Amino acid sequence: MAEIDGTLAAERGAPVDVVVVDDHPLFTRGLTLLLPGLSGGRVRVVGTTDDASAAAALVRRHHADVAIVDLHMPPPGGTRAVAAIRRADPMVRVVALSGLAEADAAIEALRAGAAAFLPKTADPEHLVQPLLAVLDGWSVVPEALLRQLLADAAPAGDGIAERLTADERRLWRLVADGTSTVDIATTLHVSERTTKRLVAHLLRRLDVTTRVEAAALAGRVGLGRDSAGRQAGGPAG
Repeated sequence: MAEIDGTLAAERGAPVDVVVVDDHPLFTRGLTLLLPGLSGGRVRVVGTTDDASAAAALVRRHHADVAIVDLHMPPPGGTRAVAAIRRADPMVRVVALSGLAEADAAIEALRAGAAAFLPKTADPEHLVQPLLAVLDGWSVVPEALLRQLLADAAPAGDGIAERLTADERRLWRLVADGTSTVDIATTLHVSERTTKRLVAHLLRRLDVTTRVEAAALAGRVGLGRDSAGRQAGGPAG
């Protein structure tokens, strides 16, 4: 699994370069025009494509911080574009969009490496906060969808918590409670770089790919506080 992005560009106020992968030109044009103004100039669209197979190359060419990807695109499709982007540049954060709040589509996108899953019906102004949040390691999904994912999750069982060390369980609780990378580092008295490595290792141990999935799994085994009522399921990998 790729190491988590810890640039914290949003906190530093640095420009956030975004590419949009969507085959609806009006939607793409709208984001291009509206995001800079709605974000006070912090978010800018530096590239767009309506071809899912060109997404990874576009991200590399523009050194983008965030990719906004429509999941419902012609083959190879949005989910494969998400995976290709993450393979090409693991530091890029991906926001997956869908016209429907489909649990299956959300799970596929998150497993492919998306840091957020949002309904495409969201107003552009509602995209600014998630774009900045994912740069700080957060995953964002609608509350109703997160509740559905938690309800539909298969029982964990198999004593997974018992197989972890005390330190790993402590880290898992922090992740499940939605603690940011910076705050985890402070709590554990380690660097942010070390924190990212520890979280990546934990996700591999849990056999999940994002912090959202780790939080859901923690809920199934009764570890950590209930985070189902939050919009953000915690920082993602």
